Amino acid sequence: KDIQYVDSYCYNKLEFIRFDSNVGKFVGYTELGVKNAEIWNKDPSKIAAMKAQREAVCMNNVGIDYQVV
Repeated sequence: KDIQYVDSYCYNKLEFIRFDSNVGKFVGYTELGVKNAEIWNKDPSKIAAMKAQREAVCMNNVGIDYQVV
């Protein structure tokens, strides 16, 4: 539950949109990011794919990372 997947999109060192697995949707931080977030959040397959990334990326590697610590 404390494992979080974050996928940020940046341009010119400015983050304009982010997917956060705890929120479960895209959040826009600029005018362009808000418009893209609205479009991307309407696509259930894109949201499902991003949520699946938490399982595929984070949960598979958490055991490896904690062994090192």
